[in-house]
Amino acid sequence: MARKKIIAGNWKMNKTPSQAAELIKELIPVVKDSDADVVICTPAIDLSVATEMTKGTNIAVGAENMHWEESGAYTGEIAADMLLDLGVQYVIIGHSERREYFAETDETVNKKVRKALEKGITPIMCCGETLEQREAGVMAEHIRMQIKLDMAEINADDAKKVVIAYEPIWAIGTGKTATADQAEEVCALIRETIKELYDAPTAEAIRIQYGGSMNASNAAELLSKPNIDGGLIGGASLKAPDFSKITNWNK
Repeated sequence: MARKKIIAGNWKMNKTPSQAAELIKELIPVVKDSDADVVICTPAIDLSVATEMTKGTNIAVGAENMHWEESGAYTGEIAADMLLDLGVQYVIIGHSERREYFAETDETVNKKVRKALEKGITPIMCCGETLEQREAGVMAEHIRMQIKLDMAEINADDAKKVVIAYEPIWAIGTGKTATADQAEEVCALIRETIKELYDAPTAEAIRIQYGGSMNASNAAELLSKPNIDGGLIGGASLKAPDFSKITNWNK
């Protein structure tokens, strides 16, 4: 059975609640005929507006981060139950910006992924290499290690629910994009690693996104590759016409 594509917008630290409402109003009619699962991952302050406005539409809402504890003295953090209460269905975990600027590690990413799965929230788990790692020839080793550590203690049934986002760090927000062949090579490597960790059915079931400067002009080529099951979209997700073109890549 073919894997359904998943196009998720990562708004990052953009859009006030009122601006979010304007963008969502624009998005609803232009993505409604997409053959992909369409997700918008918004800043925490926009989640209430997003979940309310997307009711009855084909747009699901995701958060950009989540803590692994149920509750407690974690100032500024958000628990899974808080997201569930709003109707949030997805959460981005381990984005390279979280790892770089907020000291997230493979250990904390793994804790968050496990908590999301426990609560029934779909984790979009990010992995990727720096330019230095790619040029040093350790890209494959680094990606395989990330996948193994981030998926630790997760059984095969739960692993199938995880969305993995491959994001070459050198191609995020830089305008540089891995070629479709480069992106396909790493997504195939990720799938092979999942097969080694679990089995062939799990590897075939898991969805792998590409997340490095996918835009309206290159989405169709990237999404035509057999191991690329979607996109984690940054800047282009903030413009309804561009996001629409990506979600309707095959039309």
